[in-house]
Order: sequence, then structure tokens, then C-alpha cells
Amino acid sequence: MVGAGVLGLPYAMSELGWGPGVAVMVLSWIITLYTLWQMVEMHEMVPGRRFDRYHELGQYAFGEKLGLYIVVPQQLIVEVGVNIVYMVTGGTSLKKFHDTVCPSCKQIKTTYFIMIFASVHFVLSHLPNFNSIAGVSLAAAVMSLSYSTIAWAASIEKGVQPDVQYGYKAKTTAGTVLDFFAALGDVAFAYAGHNVVLEIQATIPSTPEKPSKGPMWRGVVVAYIIVALCYFPVAFIGYYMFGNAVEDNVLISLKKPAWLIAMANMFVVIHVIGSYQIYAIPVFDMMETALVKKLHFKPTRTLRFVSRNIYVALTMFLGMTFPFFSGLLSFFGGFAFAPTTYFLPCIMWLAIYKPRRFSLSWWTNWICIVIGVLLMILAPIGGLRMIIIKAKTYQFYS
Repeated sequence: MVGAGVLGLPYAMSELGWGPGVAVMVLSWIITLYTLWQMVEMHEMVPGRRFDRYHELGQYAFGEKLGLYIVVPQQLIVEVGVNIVYMVTGGTSLKKFHDTVCPSCKQIKTTYFIMIFASVHFVLSHLPNFNSIAGVSLAAAVMSLSYSTIAWAASIEKGVQPDVQYGYKAKTTAGTVLDFFAALGDVAFAYAGHNVVLEIQATIPSTPEKPSKGPMWRGVVVAYIIVALCYFPVAFIGYYMFGNAVEDNVLISLKKPAWLIAMANMFVVIHVIGSYQIYAIPVFDMMETALVKKLHFKPTRTLRFVSRNIYVALTMFLGMTFPFFSGLLSFFGGFAFAPTTYFLPCIMWLAIYKPRRFSLSWWTNWICIVIGVLLMILAPIGGLRMIIIKAKTYQFYS
């Protein structure tokens, strides 16, 4: 659940301000917990059937054809979007690691660091499958907990900056509003575990007496308490210490103690290597299925080798072209994560359970849908503007 999106939260806070910022963070936590509960409930609502994939649930709710067309593109965008963002995250964290460990060394461009980071994936993508996904997940969980803790502990240690300001950075009203929209996307990106929740639940054994939703829900609650412990301190303490001068990746704002910050950046890199693969595997799966079934390629080693390398190269290339961490976060956060996280589960719930009009369940779902749709429309606008503004002054591949 805890992704690299947590590092962008103090920056999101600086664009939201104290009041709205706290409200948005807490509200997102509650809404996403609610939609997660819906997914866990819907996993086995038909006796004798289990919906192991997001699109199977979609097909049951919206019909065979329509369900696929609604859910699959959404999931692809999420997975590819995360992969691009993680290319940038991995690259910038490597660069920060290099600059912290060896401040006197020759500066190497971010572009090259993204290439270095991608080189790992040209190898890892060809592993047949992650049998040891538990090991990878465990490592990732430990890493994300560690760097979240370092992020807020080092901020406390650094103390409130002397010239700290909590106002909005943008000079114009329009700028402030669009920054606000972009920040909503940053927050949405941080809360994104819904795409894999059914696959995870599918691995839990289930009997009519002891359905899988019992242990799964307990797991979700524990995960969400940890999420709160990671996200809220980072977002609030990071913003409190740096005010609106905080960088879009909070680890870049921190300079001292050097060894600790270097360590935190290395943790981010290790975590992102694992996460990249977890999100890429479903894409490889879809890609290879399409190539073999639709285009009648022979399912050989060569096909796999070529198609996976092309995919990694593509995400690397996009990451190198637009290495803007926060712009990408808010763009994909709104565009791809808002639907799958905030309102698709609610729409499915309404379609399947058909609660009474104006009952509590009906109201709750409609409120979530409205908030989610607004997020989907507004956040990418802010994110896109941010990418354009940064691209103006940025020499590509420099």
C-alpha cells in the first residue's frame, strides 16, 4: 500500500495549505478505506464464485464486453503510469545518493541515472515469475517504512526553517487554484492499492463457514494503520518544517545527516525496483497474450525477450523525457488512480447491490463518486500545467 507517492505528500500539503491539506489527507484515507472494504466484500458475493481480477468484477457488474472496456484500459494506464513515475523516482534517488555520498564528484545528469536504473529492469523483466514475491514484498514493506520514518525523523531533527512560510507559492489566483488541483492528484497517487487487492485476496483460502473476507479485512485494517503512520507524519511534519519551500520529493529537501539521507534514498531505489516489477508483470501478461492470440505470433523466448525489452525501454524513454516527479504524480494520480481507487468500486456496488434510493449506502456511494469524478477531471489539469511550466525552462535530455 505504501508507495513512493508518500515522498510527494509534503509538497502536496504546501499547495493545499493547512486546513484543506489535513482535510484532503484524512478524507482520502477514509474514502479509500471504504472502497477497499467494498472490494473485499464483493470478492465473494456470488456463492461459489470468486472474482480474482479487477476486470472479472467489472464484467459481472457492467456486462461481458463493457466491463472489459471500462476496467482494462484504466488498469493499463495505472500500471504504465506507475512504471514511468518509478523510473523517474529511481533515477532521482540514485542521483541524490551519488551527490550525498560524494559531493565533490563530477555531477552526472539525471537522464543518465534513469538509464542506470532502467538497466536493472532489462535484466529483471526476464525472470519467469516472482515465486519469491513474498520476499520482494517484505523487502519493499520494510524499505517504505524505513524511508518514511527517516523522512519525518530527519525533518524533526532539522527543525523549523528560519524563514519558513506557509502561504501559497503561486503569485496569481489561477496559479494557486491549478496548483491546488495538482496537489489533489499527488494525494490520490499515494493511496493506490486497489488495483491488486483482488489478486491478493484470491490467494487466501476460503470456505462458506470461513470466507476469505475475514482475514483479508483484518489485513487491510492493519495495512491502513501502517499507512496512516507513514503518511500523516511525513506530510504534516515535512510541511511544518519546510513550509512552501519543500521540494516535490521531500528527501531532496533534507541534506544532513548525509549517511542517513543517502541510506533513505537507497531504500527508495530498492523499493522502487521491486514495485516496478510488480506493476509491470500484469502488463507483460496482457501484452504477450495480445501478441499471441490477436496477432498470431509464436509464443517463443524471442517474443518475450523483444516485447519486454521494448516495454522497459519505452517507460525509460518517457521517464527521461519528462523527469518531473510531482507533475507526473498529479497527472497519473488524477487520471488513472482516482477512478480505480475512489469511484469504480462504488459504481460497481450500486450496479450489483442496488441499494434503496436515498438510503445511507446510496448517499455514501454517490458522494464518493462525485468526489472521485471531480478528482479525475481536475487533478490532471493541474498536473499537465505543472509539466508544461517545467518543460518550458527544461532542456530536454540535458
